[in-house]
Amino acid sequence: MKFLETLFLIAPLTVALRLDRRGKAVYDGYKVLRVTPASDVATFEAHVESLEAVDLTHNHGDAEDAQFDIAVPPESLSAFDALNWTSQVLSDDLGADIALEGDLAEYPGSSELESDLSAAALPSLSWFSAYHAYADHLTFLKDIQSSFAKNSELITSGKSFEGRDIQGIHLWGSGGKDSKPAVIFNGNVHAREWISSKVVEYITYQLVANYGNDTTVKGFLDNYDFYILPIVNPDGFLYTQTSNRMWRKNRQTRSSTSAVGTDVNRNWPYQWEGAGSSTSPGSETYRGVAAGDTPENTGIRALGDRLADVNGIKLYIDWHSYGQYILTPYGYSCSAVAANQADQNSLSQGTASALAKLYGTAFTHGPICTTLYQANGGSNDYVTDVNKAEYG
Repeated sequence: MKFLETLFLIAPLTVALRLDRRGKAVYDGYKVLRVTPASDVATFEAHVESLEAVDLTHNHGDAEDAQFDIAVPPESLSAFDALNWTSQVLSDDLGADIALEGDLAEYPGSSELESDLSAAALPSLSWFSAYHAYADHLTFLKDIQSSFAKNSELITSGKSFEGRDIQGIHLWGSGGKDSKPAVIFNGNVHAREWISSKVVEYITYQLVANYGNDTTVKGFLDNYDFYILPIVNPDGFLYTQTSNRMWRKNRQTRSSTSAVGTDVNRNWPYQWEGAGSSTSPGSETYRGVAAGDTPENTGIRALGDRLADVNGIKLYIDWHSYGQYILTPYGYSCSAVAANQADQNSLSQGTASALAKLYGTAFTHGPICTTLYQANGGSNDYVTDVNKAEYG
């Protein structure tokens, strides 16, 4: 076993992504596996790279009892089998799963439903029936802002590495603009997690559509200013639509390596160093050369810093997909405990119970490190300890 591992590390396979006629990466025949490796994290990471496998979810803590989900290309399946790792097949064909998403849909236009505060129509609810091009997401934001013009504004929170604005929307209620504690929602920091921006946009839609006819929704907006950034990694998101559906990081290049991209959610300048991120530029959880050195992190961090100094931050949620978790601080340490951990637990448990009651969906909840994996340089920890958010 040890000999085989060493052999594969010395002579890695030469496997390149296959491209279709449009130049997009093809994942036909990739097998998705849940793996229990018999080696340490560094060795496991090296194998993932040598197999040209896609790292879908990664634990950088103690790998001995951990499970990792990876997508292995068909050319590497024999080499993977030779490693004799304990594994479970989650999907026989990742490419077939991606194909089920269908093509990107056309922008659907407007709905007849209108806000009490504006004569402009809301975007059609059919927006949420399919995935759409990046440019259409910007149109969606413009249209929903127009439908709630007296109580909203479009905002930007810095620029991406390739120079795109990180765009969002600010909503408020009867107290007026910038008068209440902030609620901040971020989506799509990991480029391939398309559903996260759709969820954030759906919440935005419901807040706007129901402000005039639902007392609970009205209470939310009257008591908090909502700052919503559906796609905080626009370069990576666009790249998933044009070139590689499974891309995760931003598109930042560095002179010291040919590898592209940094994990923006391992780049926050708080508890940045540690086992919960990677120093390897090729890793999906590469943390960067220095804390906070991605333009995307600089932009979204500046917004939180400003709001923390004005009226404080009531709630911060960084929306992700793949697993069904409601995660609270901390990620950087499995022994650190938030000052209001009991309140955090109560909120996350209550949310999980409400979701289960409505939809029968089971969500696991708890601190990031003890519930899922160790994660250094993450947004939750920064917003909790630096910005002093009540719920991070």
